[in-house]
Amino acid sequence: MKKIQRALVSVFHKDGLDEILHLLASEGVELLSTGGTQAFIESLGIPCKKVEDLTSYPSILGGRVKTLHPKVFGGILARRSDEGDKQQMGQYGIPEIDLVIVDLYPFEQTVASGASVQDTIEKIDIGGISLIRAAAKNYADVAIVSSKADYAPLLKILKEQGAATTEEQRRWLATRAFATTSHYDTAIHAWFETL
Repeated sequence: MKKIQRALVSVFHKDGLDEILHLLASEGVELLSTGGTQAFIESLGIPCKKVEDLTSYPSILGGRVKTLHPKVFGGILARRSDEGDKQQMGQYGIPEIDLVIVDLYPFEQTVASGASVQDTIEKIDIGGISLIRAAAKNYADVAIVSSKADYAPLLKILKEQGAATTEEQRRWLATRAFATTSHYDTAIHAWFETL
């Protein structure tokens, strides 16, 4: 069982997230977020730290680069049982991130809408898919919620166990996360074939 002490939340679909956020906050989990999600969390009266305060970098390149930073990915990918990883986290001021709730830009819906090539390109998620892969890879220490479809299972875990997850639950979530990234990349590949 791993305690969730810090969570990164950055989502496109915010509906259905309220109860999860309130439960996390009531368990003392520190929330980190970006842009619209951070504003949404704070609108619920829940404290939330800005990712840019952690990284010392603002969202740049028109929002293309927000979370792609060693302090974010180090906090997700660090092996908690590895002394070298722990030493480097201390050396570089990298906080552990135990839960990642991230979904992806609506690429398929954008294609279906008949959007321009440039508008469709902008809906190819980079940071989100990288966060999902990193958290799923490190399921030994990190829980990943990669789509709105997994809000309900996470809510059930939080209600039954508080802010803690078992390795089996984290592995199950990671398996779903890799299904999400696989489907997403397959859709992008299929669209590129039509160009």
